[in-house]
Amino acid sequence: MGWHSLMCLVAIATVATGYKNPYYAPGRSVNVHLFEWKWDDIADECESFLAPKGYAGVQISPPNENVVLWSYNRPWWERYQPMSYKLVTRSGDERQFADMVRRCNAVGVRIYVDAVINHMTGEPPENFGTAGSTAVFNQWDYPAVPYNRQHFNWPHCVIDDIDYTTNATRVRNCELVGLKDLNQADEHVRNMIVNFMNELIDLGVAGFRIDAAKHMWPEDLRVIYDRLKNLNTQHGFPANARPYIYQEVSYGEEIISRHEYTPLAAVTEFKVGKELTNAFRGNNQLKWLFNWGPEWGLLAHEDALTFIDNHDKEREHGGREVLTYKEPRQYKGAIAFLLAHPHGEPQVMSGYDFWDFDIGPPQDRYGNIISPIASDGNCGNGWVCQHRWRQIQAMVAFRNVAGNTVVNDWWDNGSNQIAFCRGGNAFIAINNDYWDLFQTLQTCLPAGRYCDVISGDKVGSTCQGKMVTVGNDGRAHISVRASDYDMVLAIHIGPELLHTFLETPRDMLARAPALMGL
Repeated sequence: MGWHSLMCLVAIATVATGYKNPYYAPGRSVNVHLFEWKWDDIADECESFLAPKGYAGVQISPPNENVVLWSYNRPWWERYQPMSYKLVTRSGDERQFADMVRRCNAVGVRIYVDAVINHMTGEPPENFGTAGSTAVFNQWDYPAVPYNRQHFNWPHCVIDDIDYTTNATRVRNCELVGLKDLNQADEHVRNMIVNFMNELIDLGVAGFRIDAAKHMWPEDLRVIYDRLKNLNTQHGFPANARPYIYQEVSYGEEIISRHEYTPLAAVTEFKVGKELTNAFRGNNQLKWLFNWGPEWGLLAHEDALTFIDNHDKEREHGGREVLTYKEPRQYKGAIAFLLAHPHGEPQVMSGYDFWDFDIGPPQDRYGNIISPIASDGNCGNGWVCQHRWRQIQAMVAFRNVAGNTVVNDWWDNGSNQIAFCRGGNAFIAINNDYWDLFQTLQTCLPAGRYCDVISGDKVGSTCQGKMVTVGNDGRAHISVRASDYDMVLAIHIGPELLHTFLETPRDMLARAPALMGL
């Protein structure tokens, strides 16, 4: 192979992997979407909860100016109708944004921006942005950027449902639900987008979710990504680190494939939520998850941002598209599997209670977002805060302890009871059957007594929930009743380990009934 050929291969490999490292702090591995949270509240949460609990990052709502939609009582989707790239929204202004990023990075929690760069607004009755900007919608005129008609794709061309299966050009050049579609091939548009994203990199963000990526041409996105700055070393990132990018591209029988975007950066893996929802609702057996990963048609590990639900999916089809907080037992079970299995970079959703598709975050009569965390330090005020649920935060710690280990010692009952180890670091059992799980299983852990992190916390030298005793051979009696509050039991070598010990023959004799499942 010649020198030039070798350099070409190196360049291709660099492009393919350059935007797929989230640059999490060591020992952390889970991103949480704090949907519609204010910047000051996220900063507080980074310091008081996320960092101590081992969370790695936060996906924030779009930080740039959006149109104010009082006619819809400030719906959540107004954040996805940009008026400009000024950093002023209901979540806070540029000073508050910069303070949030600085404080979160200081405690090892990275910030990922939901970047809306495909389009601007529709044509709402209001004409006032969160930073005070106005526009002439029917003239495609956004002076605060500035953009005008020449910077947009085909005017008055709106994507039809049939286009998604027949016409990729219309999907990428026409307007998504009437939103003014930017032409990313235009040099001015590229410069405005790159300047916006580079300003955020300068402020210390670690990367971006690219909203509506499938509605943009991959070759245009490649130009934009490659003009981005390296991550800011003053915020703890290594030299020459490229931003982590995960692109919103759906799967399915559509004319546009997510595989068109994986050579650029990572992609949001919607299929994970669909398949795990199907399994944990009982429509497929858990035993089939033994080869979870690309054999299921999932993207490769490094290409996939995995999740059960997100802000879109939890609202689609009345919330029945995927599991959400409204089906808590199955939802926590699916998230436990998502976080216990090493495939992909996982994200958990954390939002607010809603009963209508359009409803925005909890707000006062002036439209100000109400903070999720009350004065007593607990989540309230209409917020759900799934990331604070004990079962979910416990599985974040589980994944961190599991580290880079693989799945081993898989067990199933031929139906909906499964268990597996993560190397010699962690063990999980899940019972989604109608009957109890009573089994003596290989946990792969050192002999000792462990607190089940799902049923309760370790307090001092005792377990609030179940305690599991592991013998010298790594085996333990595992009990997950069908009637238990949670369908999951999880133990690991982290702080919930009470103590290790070497069993004597007397100890083993005393435990004989348990070992036999009696």
